[in-house]
Amino acid sequence: MHDRSLNLILSSAVLVCGLVASNRIAAQATPQQSLLVLSKRNHTLAIVDPATLKVVATAPVGADPHEVIASADGKTAYVSIYGGGAYHVLSVIDLVAQKALPDIDLGALNGPHGLTFVGGKLWFTAEGAKAIGRLDPATNKIDWIMGTGQNRTHMIYVTADQKQIYTTNVSSASVSIIEKITLPPMGPPPGMQGGPPPGAPPPGGPGGPGGQSRTDWNQTVIPVGKGDEGFDVSPDGHELWTADAQDGTISVIDIAEKKAVATIPAKVFGANRLKFTPNGKHVLITSLRDGDLVIYDAASRQEFKRVSIGHGAAGILMQPDGSRAFLSCGPDNYVAVLDLKTFEVTGHIDAGGEPDGLAWAVHP
Repeated sequence: MHDRSLNLILSSAVLVCGLVASNRIAAQATPQQSLLVLSKRNHTLAIVDPATLKVVATAPVGADPHEVIASADGKTAYVSIYGGGAYHVLSVIDLVAQKALPDIDLGALNGPHGLTFVGGKLWFTAEGAKAIGRLDPATNKIDWIMGTGQNRTHMIYVTADQKQIYTTNVSSASVSIIEKITLPPMGPPPGMQGGPPPGAPPPGGPGGPGGQSRTDWNQTVIPVGKGDEGFDVSPDGHELWTADAQDGTISVIDIAEKKAVATIPAKVFGANRLKFTPNGKHVLITSLRDGDLVIYDAASRQEFKRVSIGHGAAGILMQPDGSRAFLSCGPDNYVAVLDLKTFEVTGHIDAGGEPDGLAWAVHP
């Protein structure tokens, strides 16, 4: 009788523990919408439930992680392993299985930093190579590279039609606007007479002497303030604003005109990131030197408000529905949550030491 009772008790305990473990696993599954947070100190990527502001899982990444982006299907995250321009690796995280996948070696494209995911491709800057590149996730191979000739090509923005690319070049104090253009057929080589040899294909391709039209890329380099790094494009696509960390100014570029049209004396020295709110009405700027988040009115180009968020901050991420912004406060080891209606801090997230790069992931 005693043995039977003991067995029943043990069986019940095992069942209860199994149910608890099962519930714990289910509760820690990656949410459909997730906030991704890089920790530079812990070398981890945290997956945060934006509803509870709690970390549901972490995965290891390489040394000196700086930026993160999620694939369009929200299943994969890519992390730039920067190393001040010395490293040449992207860390890859399976967000559903919550585990690290094999790194992607970028070869001679040293110093990957800025990341964006557009048109099913991963676009990135490579500071050490003064270049930008594009990776095809289907093959994990680089399928396009272009040099900028600028120093510290740092952050990147690619338009939805993939016909324009914008970058900030920190040490060159410039912004690059790179446009995809269509060129006429090449025609025969200079000095060629009498046509091609018998049996040779016509010059310019299979279209005959006229050949086929071809594409190329043109770069316009626009001077701005010193130390320009963080930047964003207005939601209407008309303006590009970049924060000039050394000058403490904000440069405003008219994208259609491809020129700087205003320099705002914002006095935001050490500015690190700049982002428009989703409605385009305000611009948020963080500084590595100052504990205040600086907010500008986009229409008037006047300071709207300053909000104390800690002792310095870097990454800024806008929640897509426009309700909140997330701010990586590295010196304070938390991510501050900002209500975009009241512009007040409403909470903090502990996602690892020295949080930096932020991204949003949505999967079915």
